[in-house]
Amino acid sequence: MSTHVIVDLGFGDAGKGTMVDAIARRCSTPPLVVRYNGGAQAGHNVHTSDGRHHTFSQFGSATLVPGSCTLLSEHMVIHPPALEAENEGLASIGVKNALQRLMIDARALVITPYQQAMNRLREVARGASRHGTCGLGVGETVGDALDDAANAVRAADLQDPATLRRKLARIRERKRSQLAPLVPALMEAPIGTRNTRLYDIAIIMDNLVAIERVAETYEEIGRSLRVIDEADVARQIRASKHVIFEGAQGVLLDEWYGFHPHTTWSTTTTKNADALIEQSGRAGEVRRVGVVRAYATRHGQGPFPSYSEPLTAKLREVANVDDGWQGRFRSGWFDVPLARYALAASPGVDALAVTCLDRLAAIPEWSFCVEHRVDFGRHRLGPLVAKPGDLEYQESLTRDLERCTPKLERAPNDAQEYVQALVGHLGLPVAVTSFGPTAEDKRWA
Repeated sequence: MSTHVIVDLGFGDAGKGTMVDAIARRCSTPPLVVRYNGGAQAGHNVHTSDGRHHTFSQFGSATLVPGSCTLLSEHMVIHPPALEAENEGLASIGVKNALQRLMIDARALVITPYQQAMNRLREVARGASRHGTCGLGVGETVGDALDDAANAVRAADLQDPATLRRKLARIRERKRSQLAPLVPALMEAPIGTRNTRLYDIAIIMDNLVAIERVAETYEEIGRSLRVIDEADVARQIRASKHVIFEGAQGVLLDEWYGFHPHTTWSTTTTKNADALIEQSGRAGEVRRVGVVRAYATRHGQGPFPSYSEPLTAKLREVANVDDGWQGRFRSGWFDVPLARYALAASPGVDALAVTCLDRLAAIPEWSFCVEHRVDFGRHRLGPLVAKPGDLEYQESLTRDLERCTPKLERAPNDAQEYVQALVGHLGLPVAVTSFGPTAEDKRWA
């Protein structure tokens, strides 16, 4: 038996999907992949040596490995239409039975169109103070569940028409009441932005026929899903020979440890995975692998001390573009202090996977960001001590990061020496180095 927990130690986009796929191909039998946080906003790219490519959103990133299964845990936020679309995308590249290999915890939250629309409208209304969002309604759905748990749509409700319709009506009315205060800010938005949001307003303000349309769509999708209870979830995790827990986003975006307000409504550390392992009674050693790029990236708003415009220009990529809800994709030097912070926020990581080493060839001289400094007096910023639950403190860290400058240190130009220098900075062994997008491009220690 083997148990791996995959966690991103940055702001996301480090290569979790390619690592899950690569580990799955080394298992003696097809694994169970457990998605332990996040939702449909994930974009985990997997390439195979036969030329196939898929961006995994809700299915586990080992789905291209025949026989592997996915379990969407209670910590996932499900988007049924996007799940159906992803299933069709997998079928188009030869994976015809993805839904048959998918299980969903009955307790998982479900995004409704009303919550997705409100998510987008709130972001437009923020104007220049945007938080950063993928525009899929994950945070809106989680927030509603915290405030009104009895009316949150869960995966089990997709197979209970009466309950589903009742909850949809309640959520729609809730969003209608929340829309009015946003109207002045929405009217001040640029004309192009304002016009594109008329569709979202219509979804919330449409007549009651809209609820019937949404319910019918969700019920139809629900009939094709395997929704399992808490006991079955535990049995699946406990009994599978190989289990890979796949995280979403990155520790630096965590709801409590990230830099507020540019965070996600999700626990992005290994906490949820550890809880699922304990609750299931799964035995054996657990390998927790922290994934980092060879350089830093950030997609969307928020502080980024080691950001470099020249690096961003040289390291553009197809999978992460500047348009869409997230905004600009930026690159910078590997940030040692932030990596140490992520490791402190998610204790238990025992090995690193370093990806995108092949892309360093585009950079003539490599560097590490080894300190954060403020301009006056050139002081090194104090240690970033996490205080989970204290959003005011997390916001103070955001202000610190926004006003600091990076102290850079030259790094070796040889990839292997670069990795060893990284080991020296972080004090953890490197289990995998990746020099390309496929499993064959991985080198194992």
